[in-house]
Amino acid sequence: MAHVLVLTLVFPPDGVSTAVIMGELCADLKCAGHDVTVVTTVPHYNRDREAEARQPLVRKWGPLLYSSAYQGVRALHVGMPRKSGRMVVRLLAWAQFHVLSLFVSAVLVRRVDIILAPSPPLTTGVCAWLLGRFYRAPYIYNVQELYPDIAITLGAVKNRWIISLLFVLERFVYARARVITVIAGRMGRRLIRKGVPADKVRLIPNFVDVSDMVPLPKGNEFSCRHGLDGAFVVSYAGNMGRAQGLEWLLQAAALLRQEPRLKFLLVGKGILQKRLQTIVQERALDNVLILPHQPYSLVPQIYASSDICLVPLAANAASDAIPSKVYRIMACGRPVLACADADSDLADLVMTARCGTVVAPESPDALALAITTAMRSRSACAAMGESGRAHVTAHYARESISAQYDALVRELSGNVVAGASDAGGTAARLQRPW
Repeated sequence: MAHVLVLTLVFPPDGVSTAVIMGELCADLKCAGHDVTVVTTVPHYNRDREAEARQPLVRKWGPLLYSSAYQGVRALHVGMPRKSGRMVVRLLAWAQFHVLSLFVSAVLVRRVDIILAPSPPLTTGVCAWLLGRFYRAPYIYNVQELYPDIAITLGAVKNRWIISLLFVLERFVYARARVITVIAGRMGRRLIRKGVPADKVRLIPNFVDVSDMVPLPKGNEFSCRHGLDGAFVVSYAGNMGRAQGLEWLLQAAALLRQEPRLKFLLVGKGILQKRLQTIVQERALDNVLILPHQPYSLVPQIYASSDICLVPLAANAASDAIPSKVYRIMACGRPVLACADADSDLADLVMTARCGTVVAPESPDALALAITTAMRSRSACAAMGESGRAHVTAHYARESISAQYDALVRELSGNVVAGASDAGGTAARLQRPW
């Protein structure tokens, strides 16, 4: 079996969705027989006190390094400041992570066969390359979001010299990775158009634990606590940043303020959270409830309290990412209202699964119309929720996707055992035609 070093910016007990995915994947690789070591950060993105109590961090090098155990997986957490909305501060924090993670990996980790490095940031791939040379081990670069494309699309990076440098860095990382895994088909095609050899790109989507995310009654402890019982609830749960375009949701809420039973629920945090709260107050949007980030254990209750769940992406950003929250919504049996470009992976998933409705991004009128249509079509909403649950169980369940990574690790480490982790044709799915 292989020793896999996972180099990731976020990991449990951090509550952000990428951390949850990486944690469950590492636990599954451990259960498959691999030795897994994770080098990551202390919780700095979405603090989940319940998770931190279950997975306490033990101080090793003062404030610079902590250790923890996640479902049998050894995790080393380097010091990291809380996430900031200022790009300069975030860049400095990433630099700190890279320097410390390189040192910790070289000093405390023994014999590495495979390195797995999920993005963002793009520079994690450079660290994976350096450690790969040190250990003489190949690295898998997992593309969760296309950088620098999404940063350019959202206007976060505008300087043409910096943009040129980032594209050079991107080509460097892609050229030196042994395999690049993407979470959606259009992302893979984008990489191939960028010049990445097709045989280096593997499609392995994100997943959801369908035994953890399950349909629950609409009336539950969460809905009762926040006064949602009896309302038609349109919810959004996740990061409140530029990529989500949530200002347009508030415009739709203003258009629908005369609907007496309609309630908009926004749960999470991010750089635009205060701005959204200010808009709600200034426009007296009494039909909008904004709550801070909630423990991950409450996610099934949050979606159960909802009648329809929003998955928004800013215009032209849907080709660079596909939010993993869509799989959790589907697993919880709730219909999806996707604000995304019609030719995006997100739109294709929703239409293929028949689990919801797709409207153009940044269009409050279209969003308001879709919501009022859903309010008058309860049976159709229920059918979409059931269809989504069936589709995600068949195609994006945790066990089958983790098995694809197990097969890939075995392939790269030269430890392929016929049929060992190929349930349902997993190995064949690793190389889907583009």
